Amino acid sequence: MNKELISYLRLLHGAFNALVFSLVLYQGVLGFRIRRSEKKPVQVVRRHRRLGPFLPILGGLGFLAGIIIVFLDSGRVFKFPLHFAAGLTIVILLMTTFIISKKIKGPEPYWRNRHFFLGILIILFYLVQIILGLGMLL
Repeated sequence: MNKELISYLRLLHGAFNALVFSLVLYQGVLGFRIRRSEKKPVQVVRRHRRLGPFLPILGGLGFLAGIIIVFLDSGRVFKFPLHFAAGLTIVILLMTTFIISKKIKGPEPYWRNRHFFLGILIILFYLVQIILGLGMLL
């Protein structure tokens, strides 16, 4: 495979996942606004619920693209094991958070708190993933 093309694909992969991370942050801000308000802002809740299902899909696509790019470049999927593990963890957390979100009913805090905690973990893992990815690019 052409190394120049692989370089462009790596940059595209990073840019795409940076966009997904920014959407995750936006989703977190919306969720935090909902969590902190006494009277639930209907428009914010709608935006939060509308964007939520797309994040596991986008995160999964970014992860899959990374696997394909590394495989095309080196013929090995596990060339960057920490980056792979962090990406897989992010996808699992995104899917788990989505599943838990479907169990949130009314004001009860049980599933709501788990959803919040997983959201924080997703952001932290994305930060680790960004540092690992930049280390590979630079």
